Amino acid sequence: MNIIERGRQFVQGLWELASRSAWDWRRCPKCGDTLTVKNGGRWTHPWTLEGREEVRIQRHWCYSCESSYSETSPFLVRGSWYGREVHRFTVDHWQHTGSSLRRTAELVRSLLGKQERWLLWRLFQEEPEEGEKCRLSQATVHRWLDGAGIQARKTVPGQLAGVAASGQMATDGLWARLLEGKKRVVLALVDCLTGVIWPPVVVGGEDSEGSWGRVFRRARTSGLDPDRVRGVTSDGAVGLTGYLGRVLSWVNHQRCVFHLWRNMSGELASRASEAAEGLAGAAARAVRRKVRAELAGLVHGVLDAPSQVEAEAALAELKAHALGGKLGSILEEQLDAAMVYLLEYNRGLARVSPEWYWRDFRLRLSRGRNHRSDERLERAALVWAIYRNFTPAQERSERKRHYRHPGMSPLEVAGAPPGQVSYLDALAV
Repeated sequence: MNIIERGRQFVQGLWELASRSAWDWRRCPKCGDTLTVKNGGRWTHPWTLEGREEVRIQRHWCYSCESSYSETSPFLVRGSWYGREVHRFTVDHWQHTGSSLRRTAELVRSLLGKQERWLLWRLFQEEPEEGEKCRLSQATVHRWLDGAGIQARKTVPGQLAGVAASGQMATDGLWARLLEGKKRVVLALVDCLTGVIWPPVVVGGEDSEGSWGRVFRRARTSGLDPDRVRGVTSDGAVGLTGYLGRVLSWVNHQRCVFHLWRNMSGELASRASEAAEGLAGAAARAVRRKVRAELAGLVHGVLDAPSQVEAEAALAELKAHALGGKLGSILEEQLDAAMVYLLEYNRGLARVSPEWYWRDFRLRLSRGRNHRSDERLERAALVWAIYRNFTPAQERSERKRHYRHPGMSPLEVAGAPPGQVSYLDALAV
């Protein structure tokens, strides 16, 4: 059962619970007999988005099995002072807006109890009595989020079974600092064409083959067929290179062009400074800008060449430049790895690693300290991956950002549209 089917099953269960009649509640859930009688009840006062409400929970007694049971509601969460809609709103606010735990708790308290920031929004609003205020804390929000992460961990086996994979993948890691100075990295595997994120893992570092082995084993557990993988784009981690060569020998490794540029930035600056030796002031700045732009244009000619032949010709031109010898040598070592995306076998493979996928995750990561341990960090990453797979891209483009599939979620692009099922349904929130 993949993640979409789990979400549909959860929604169907809530619908069935909401549609139960008084006669249905007469049937004992333990023995199935209808020889029951009402047996009092209790009052509960859950917080909802409309404020605090008073709800009566009816109890029943079964004569056959001599046990009692209570009616339940799809709008309530067993053992919680807050309704299901509050749980869903809180988790979605933290996940979607990238807020901190404290600010999320403060905003939810303000909305539920008509207090704190609510008094800033509403003119002439009186502050509620002390006993009527909402007491939601950031620790409770963290517990709800971790509960969603526990549910996400359970969905890993078969999570993306039946979801089409292009075979052109990209991978990247995000470092996080936990308590007591521990450093961990979250590794994720992304489909270049659909944008689907396979369940990430948390490891100690990127340099070991075992860490990358965990990434691909988890992807296989969740439904990816390794034999269909054709290419992987990364920043050149040594452990990934070794793992691909030893285990996935048929997979081509594309070096991230962005990281190649970053590795050459120091050499570009050095050569520009060398050209400006003996000059000062505006004259030196002008020479540095000119030489840097000239060398960068030659490097662009190599990395952006439409074919391998043209890339080699541009590389020869760069090496022939008076100041481009070292840059040419650096590029020559990585030229084949930088041109993998041009192969017919790797059509659709990305040229850069998917660092932008971590953008919204970084907003709320707090350098990992909120998650405290490896397990909690991984659960948070699993929730984030499911959120990304279900969330559609923005429909309109921006000045600097354009969306390949506006208004479509990665799952929908992959041919598995979730429909009305949301990531909150998939996480059983």
